[in-house]
Amino acid sequence: MYSRRGTDPAAAFLHRLTEEHEVDDGEFLVDGMGYLTALARQNLSGHLDYNDRNYIEKWFQTVTMRIDRFHSIWMESSASARRWLNRFKYHYNRQRPNQALDGQTPAEEVLN
Repeated sequence: MYSRRGTDPAAAFLHRLTEEHEVDDGEFLVDGMGYLTALARQNLSGHLDYNDRNYIEKWFQTVTMRIDRFHSIWMESSASARRWLNRFKYHYNRQRPNQALDGQTPAEEVLN
């Protein structure tokens, strides 16, 4: 993992990846962020696709925002936090309708 974004960190990551794994016949799904250029530097193929990545990025953004909010206000024990997080996970996956899933919960989407 790198603390900064861009072509050079992406190229360094891909270089290490190609040294440790056989990836010549692989295709990489990327979001642009310097990876297309970095892939070309390593003679690897890449496919730019924002659709699937946007869903994942939105989910991580939501989780990060909620963790930040939770961390800034929580004053209880770690056991209490664990109970609260388990309740939240249950609520988020099984009770809360999701607009992107046409009003279904994530659990309903997976089970159907």
